[in-house]
Amino acid sequence: MKIGIEAQRIFRRNKHGMDYVVLEEIKQLQKIDSRNEYFVFVKPGPDHCLQSTFNCHIITLKCPSYPLWEQYALPKAARECGVELLHCTSNTAPIWCNIPLILTLHDIIFLEPRDKRNNSLYQNLGWLYRRLVVPRIISKCKTIITVSAFEKDNIQKKLNLPDQQVTMIYNGYNEWFRKVEDHDYVVSKYIDHPDYFFFLGNTDPKKNSERTIKAYARYLEQSQVKRPLLVADLKRDEIDDILERNGMAGIRDKIVISGYIRNQDLPFIYSKAFAFLYTSLRESFGIPLLEGMASGTAVITSNTSSMPEIAGADAALVNPEDIDDMASMMLKMEREPQFRADIIEKGLKRVKMFSWRKTAEQLLDVYNSL
Repeated sequence: MKIGIEAQRIFRRNKHGMDYVVLEEIKQLQKIDSRNEYFVFVKPGPDHCLQSTFNCHIITLKCPSYPLWEQYALPKAARECGVELLHCTSNTAPIWCNIPLILTLHDIIFLEPRDKRNNSLYQNLGWLYRRLVVPRIISKCKTIITVSAFEKDNIQKKLNLPDQQVTMIYNGYNEWFRKVEDHDYVVSKYIDHPDYFFFLGNTDPKKNSERTIKAYARYLEQSQVKRPLLVADLKRDEIDDILERNGMAGIRDKIVISGYIRNQDLPFIYSKAFAFLYTSLRESFGIPLLEGMASGTAVITSNTSSMPEIAGADAALVNPEDIDDMASMMLKMEREPQFRADIIEKGLKRVKMFSWRKTAEQLLDVYNSL
């Protein structure tokens, strides 16, 4: 069977979560499937992270915008390649397409109430595009794939879909995420202090950056150690706005801004961290949870949405809307070394449940069933 896979953004330099998911799925399919023929549709970019193989052809499509690429260039190229099944991997798909569709719907946050504090034009346009497209393609999809039992239940209820139309396949994580001992050289590029809390921030309100930084300030008030906070993916002016708005300018020198951290450097950052804060208000899966656990890091995460499902019921769970609860867990890690060691050990065991190989095998089962 000729299978098309939409992987528009995998060649961009600064990849996001969905980009890594489809990239790793394709790499595994190249290894395990010699029966089907794959056509991977991408947009030009500087990071040629995927190579063609005997069973996998990379088709580069140029188009000035995301909607035009997906709605016009993608279905046209898929038809020209004789694709018999088209898998769109990033929440949306062509509205007018006569090829059988599979859609990976990572979440349906776009159908939930919008936080008006989000001033990101990129995120707001993406939200609007998904809101317009998804309701129009759902009925055309042979199968909808999502990434957790939480999100599967959510999608079925919100979109009124039958159980057999929605399939849950867990994500995996890259094998280079493991406990790294020789990490000082890489870590020193981002932070000078040898012991720190690590937080992957974001301007998207669901990432809960403001409450997490307020919880860190509360931790500083009670801690005897006062470890610094390393923040990735937030700019200095964005953090300064949070600090000024909440009267916390006095902790500015305790927060280290790293900017974007290369994926290859993340295992070193996780391994050296005292704890990793993954305190989102909502996640459909949460690959950083797996990365942190696999790197031997004590992970503090939220007790909401999919995070208890992925991290495990006995993980270090907190209420992400309760600043005191988050601060208390940070202090508990600091004051109870055995508790922290137990959390690390549980994480190392838990993460063995997940792999990209398992993800690809289940995805292949879906392809072959259609």
